[in-house]
Amino acid sequence: MIPVASRYVLKRSLFGFDINKKGTPQGTVKVPESLGIVVGLVFLVLAILFQYFNFTADSNWLVEYNAALASICFMILLGFVDDVLDVPWRVKLLLPSIAALPLLMAYAGHTTIIIPKPLVSYVGQEVLDLGCFLSYSDINLTLMKAYSLKVLEFGSPSQQAVYLCKELTDSFVVAGWMYKLYMGLLAVFCTNSINIHAGLNGLEVGQTVVIASAILIHNIMQIGASSDTEYKQAHAFSIYLVQPLLATSLALLSYNWYPSSVFVGDTYTYFAGMTMAVVGILGHYSETLLIFFLPQVLNFLLSVPQLFGFVKCPRHRLPRYNPETGLLTGTRDGTLVNFYLRIFGPKSEKSLCIHLLLVQALGCCFCFMLRYFLAGWDKLPSVLTSMG
Repeated sequence: MIPVASRYVLKRSLFGFDINKKGTPQGTVKVPESLGIVVGLVFLVLAILFQYFNFTADSNWLVEYNAALASICFMILLGFVDDVLDVPWRVKLLLPSIAALPLLMAYAGHTTIIIPKPLVSYVGQEVLDLGCFLSYSDINLTLMKAYSLKVLEFGSPSQQAVYLCKELTDSFVVAGWMYKLYMGLLAVFCTNSINIHAGLNGLEVGQTVVIASAILIHNIMQIGASSDTEYKQAHAFSIYLVQPLLATSLALLSYNWYPSSVFVGDTYTYFAGMTMAVVGILGHYSETLLIFFLPQVLNFLLSVPQLFGFVKCPRHRLPRYNPETGLLTGTRDGTLVNFYLRIFGPKSEKSLCIHLLLVQALGCCFCFMLRYFLAGWDKLPSVLTSMG
């Protein structure tokens, strides 16, 4: 489908020139743009058809699954609009907020962040619910009361957790918007962080493939390590969406890898970022997801002065290409690509992309190590296992 779609977008003058090959014959070739629309549509078809085989009409997950697909579909549409209209940066920051609305409105899960013990002394709480603050003594007292009244003999772990929060604080109901605000900001970050950590053939799709692979491994590990049914279902739900993302991205990578025959456009970066944000939120591991995005966090921090107007921001914050040597040299622009070149010296585009993807893989490995060393430090009674 990608070669066919490439011919159509070229007819509509949706193409670009490879700036990193300026001054060479390859730099004058018209490269089809916005081919992320193809993999986005294939992803949606696969994900929608998957419902028929996995969900029943009364499934508890069906509402959130359709809300997730609606957000992803919305983001694909807005990404394509951005590619066609070339939306300003300030507006780009708002697009994921709009696309995330179906997910935020349908979300009915927990609003809890479990604080690892090394940080408890700084935060002051062991379980942070943005309005429902729990300590072990409070939990134990409420558990004793609930079991004595036969309240917790029935119901899912999440329903039991809701009961605990309602018993422990009167502000539980009004505090839910704070967690939804956090989820909305996470969606904005994931979509835009993929979009600004770009500029090399294969980098946008490559980083998605690495992160999606790490997410898939994480879900499989959590399912194997847990005996809680609802907890396992949350991670299985995440697998349902990340598998087609990984498969379609690998197909696109074969065309986008150096030398690229297609450009993915903002359509793909928004689609990939929103999909990973959705699986992190509904799989209840948004904190882990942020650690998978460690290079993107660093790239964002380097970009802050230019993104917020403190320093002049050019249209393209790309490294400088030397036609004589065929190497890229880092500029003073605040991106991880330029920062890496300034530290390690000029590199070819292909070599630089491979190095940055290795950095991405190392960041994901660091996340797994961090979770391993923190294992056992953030445990709560089994009634709350679905909340972390």
